[in-house]
Amino acid sequence: MHVGLNLIFLVPGQTGGMETYARRLTAALVQERPDVRFTAFVNEETSGRSWSELLPTVTVPVRASRRTEWVRGEQILLPRLAARERVDLLHSLGNTAPAWGAFRRVATIHDLIYRLYPETHARVRSLALRILVPLAARRADRVIVPSESTRSDVVDYLHVPAARVDVIPLGHDGARAVEPASEETLRRRHDLGDRRVILEASGYKARHKNLARLLEALALVPSERRPVLFLTGAPTEYDRELRVRATELGLERDARFTGWVSAEELEGLYRLASCLIFPSLYEGFGLPLVEAMARGVPTACSGGGSLAEVAGDAALFFDPEQPGEIARAIETLLGDEQEAARLRGLGLARARRYTWQATARATVECYERTLLETAREPATQAPD
Repeated sequence: MHVGLNLIFLVPGQTGGMETYARRLTAALVQERPDVRFTAFVNEETSGRSWSELLPTVTVPVRASRRTEWVRGEQILLPRLAARERVDLLHSLGNTAPAWGAFRRVATIHDLIYRLYPETHARVRSLALRILVPLAARRADRVIVPSESTRSDVVDYLHVPAARVDVIPLGHDGARAVEPASEETLRRRHDLGDRRVILEASGYKARHKNLARLLEALALVPSERRPVLFLTGAPTEYDRELRVRATELGLERDARFTGWVSAEELEGLYRLASCLIFPSLYEGFGLPLVEAMARGVPTACSGGGSLAEVAGDAALFFDPEQPGEIARAIETLLGDEQEAARLRGLGLARARRYTWQATARATVECYERTLLETAREPATQAPD
């Protein structure tokens, strides 16, 4: 079996959770199934980086940061290159996929944020995704999603038959193989004194992350016991609005907008944090939740969708549209040591079920099922 991995979408440092998924899953696939031949199709931004040390790569001559080039590379150039390499199956890991080609197709659709929260993306990208994601879903032999919640969205909104959709949860890295920044260093760098810290970890800031209500919840915690909230992740146009709101609420010293942080600093923040608060209105999976649980950090999150599914009984839930409920969750995790310890233990146990090795095994099973089911059907060739 020769499997092509479509990584044309990936611009290092700019693709958030989809980059984590692509990097960790690719490494796990190669390790889990050395008998399978893998070839990665990458763009010019990614070419020559660590991928070539892991598996053979083919560079598609486009720069994915230019959206028109990304579409041209994926829809026109990639099918020809994949056919030249004689792949049996092409797995597209980033929501979109070529609509044709002399091979079988599997597409991972992480979420439908582009449809449910279109303001998350720039207008042109949002319009492109409205065309390309449904197209990928229709033309794929099978669709992979990270949660039952996303499976329901794909079936309901994209009208993909449920039998063609496989739920394969993501994995986590556990504590990464880096030396975490020390508590002393972080407290000095961020002028924390002896104050307690809570964390909200996201790849980027967007309205569906519901951070304005998190700030409102923080303001409801009495100042004498109010923790410092760290909001990590790449700044967006929404970032300025959040900073203004923090100032209006008198949280200048209580809310820290860090932007991207190094792996060392993020590990240090996980160690320093008393809890992780994840108030997102919508997630395809919710990887930061699992990353926190795996590190023994008590968590509280929105009580619906994929987050409740992923956390199970290992998190404190709240209505994400009610700042008062979020504030009560914060106070519970900070003030009730017995409850925090209970959730810490449940979170560690829950996180053990989410491994990249399990993700890789289920993904290869999807490939094998796809090839078996479609053995007698013609692949979709280039449009006339």
